[in-house]
Amino acid sequence: MKKIFVLFFIMAIAFIFSTNFILAAETEDSPVTNTSNNTVQLTNPLTGNASSKSIPEFLGQIISYAMGIIGSLALVMFIYGGATWMLSGGNEEKVTKGKNTAMWAAFGIGLIFASYALVKFVISAISGAT
Repeated sequence: MKKIFVLFFIMAIAFIFSTNFILAAETEDSPVTNTSNNTVQLTNPLTGNASSKSIPEFLGQIISYAMGIIGSLALVMFIYGGATWMLSGGNEEKVTKGKNTAMWAAFGIGLIFASYALVKFVISAISGAT
């Protein structure tokens, strides 16, 4: 189990350092736009537009991405539990460990789906979208 966490940690570090670094420079594609009445608007980093999303929609989008990542991790744990169970070789402790891991991962996936539906409903009610 420790090897899996080390592998995920190395993959996360590699992902973080593989992205482009952002340097502060004034260009045509600058994230700061100055409108005619001298108000400054920041570009939304997810859409690229200066005023495309409201704050509830923006937060809802961030929560949706986070729920997707958490759901993927729960799916990985479900697969790990099933593999532990199937590869137990008759060892009762490994069978129990695999069953419990798969069971709690399934409960976690159900909880994630329910929380995603609840968050989607609340964000759509706040933002007034149908």
